[in-house]
Amino acid sequence: MKNISKYTFLLVIILLASSCNDDFLDRQPLDRISNSTFWNTESDLLVYNNGLYNMARNDNDVPILMGHHDGFDSHRYGIWYLDEFTDNIAPRHPRHTFFQQVRSGKHTVPNTPGDQWFGYKGWNFVRAINIGLANYYNAKIPTATIDKYAAEARLLRGWFYADKVAKFGDAPWVDKELNIDSEELYASRTPRLQVMDNVLEDLNFATTKLPDDWKDGNAPGRLNRWCALLVKSRVCLFEGTWRKYHGLPNANLWLEEAVKAAQEVMGKSPYKLYTTGDINNDYNAYHRILDLTGNPEVMYWRKYRLGIFTNHVLNYHTSYNGGATKSAVEDYLCTDGLPITLSPLYKGDSEIETVFENRDPRLRQTVLHPDDKAKYQYEQDALPYPRLPNMQGGRASETGYHIIKVYNVADLQGKAFNTGEAPAVILRFAEVLLNYAEAKAELGTITQEDLDKTINKLRDRVGMPHLNLSNVPVDPRYTSDGVSPLIVEIRRERRIELFMEGFRYDDLRRWKQGKKLEQPSLGIRWDDKAIARYTRANVKTSVDPVSGNTYVDVYKGTDWANPVFDESKHYLWPIPLSDLSQNPKIGQNPGW
Repeated sequence: MKNISKYTFLLVIILLASSCNDDFLDRQPLDRISNSTFWNTESDLLVYNNGLYNMARNDNDVPILMGHHDGFDSHRYGIWYLDEFTDNIAPRHPRHTFFQQVRSGKHTVPNTPGDQWFGYKGWNFVRAINIGLANYYNAKIPTATIDKYAAEARLLRGWFYADKVAKFGDAPWVDKELNIDSEELYASRTPRLQVMDNVLEDLNFATTKLPDDWKDGNAPGRLNRWCALLVKSRVCLFEGTWRKYHGLPNANLWLEEAVKAAQEVMGKSPYKLYTTGDINNDYNAYHRILDLTGNPEVMYWRKYRLGIFTNHVLNYHTSYNGGATKSAVEDYLCTDGLPITLSPLYKGDSEIETVFENRDPRLRQTVLHPDDKAKYQYEQDALPYPRLPNMQGGRASETGYHIIKVYNVADLQGKAFNTGEAPAVILRFAEVLLNYAEAKAELGTITQEDLDKTINKLRDRVGMPHLNLSNVPVDPRYTSDGVSPLIVEIRRERRIELFMEGFRYDDLRRWKQGKKLEQPSLGIRWDDKAIARYTRANVKTSVDPVSGNTYVDVYKGTDWANPVFDESKHYLWPIPLSDLSQNPKIGQNPGW
């Protein structure tokens, strides 16, 4: 993302303040920015929208362009941590308590929005957008030029509201500037269906008025029309599947919109999957480098550079994420294209090395194989990995499955606090393919040709067999999900391809599969061989009722053991008590 200057940020604050103060406007000062002297040129609109990007850089308040926070907050507010809400990753660090609470269903109604990560806040962002939309067309420039900046703002507003609806259901739709006396401040939340109609209008405007390329010569630059189409496909897929599985109307309309948006990116955009033919490295290669400029798959990313904007995320990530879960690891197919429950190639998990044998190459590019320590220069010590809690030296993984997908030794070696430059991939072309395939499958219109240009493109990159409509495997672990084997496999592909990119929690909620979170977070196999190998490790264990084998049980004996998912309330987040006390008409979500 652009490095937004302090001038730009102050400009937004000044305009927000001046828009509320009639006396300020009456002065029309010559030596400072005001509404009466601004909104004239394209440069004015560009600078104002730079301020919106700056506000969106606060991922806790505006969790849409999710990247990494800087400084201490790099350990919690960021895209890499969102899977910790789910059965993909199992953190134990006390700084990640909120993730553990939500994942176990033990979270409670917060007192204030500040107590709720990625929660019911960020409304000043909407206010800033609405002020811009009320003033852009005052500029003395062609309407088509103004439309570009209005489209940029409406993309951000629609995306923001889609996130609020996804979390809270009904949301207070506001499309104009309010003051302290505005009746909207004391009104009920706008019904979900109405808000989402407005969101679709915003996204449709953005996808028709944004330029294909801003031609600003700055990578990663601004959100272009192709980015808007990906966002639209994401939002429409979420809404369409939510409506389908939660019993709301017009699900197919949203799924069809998701298909059209994704199809346009697939057919007309300059983006494509990154591949060099190296099936053992291409999947994670670009997740582990610092500069993504020119990568054909990465449609939008957040750049970090020393002296401008930095983070400490990689250091925190290797210490706090807890490791991948047994559930996630077991979802990777064998090299014959079959799940581990059906494939004769599966070697079992008696030792960690056998877990990787004859498996989808993405597994070894996501989780550290002990033999790959030197390849990745992992931790640059002489210790063997994996390492578990209480083992002497090195960094421990709670599950035994260290996550390697984003590891970059150059961003760790010798770097002081908050001098990291690990980028954040925010939008990438692979998601377009997954959105298209899933929406078509949910509509019941998917063809083999559709699979070949989506799911099978992702499999080609790692040398995996194609998914064929005529011979879809039936994994016994998922026959009770209430969906076709084809949809099971498309969902599996999504989990694997997008691991640790922030999708799993929303996916489980929109599919109405929250009960999957009631399964404990297990790690590697634990038996006499493991006890001898991982000397001094201090772990709790449980017997898997399916296999009868014993595994590391990350949360056993903690407050987060025995996870629950209450179908009557946990699909939506609670409204903070302070908001309810200020306006009781907002209403609490069911069950809270």
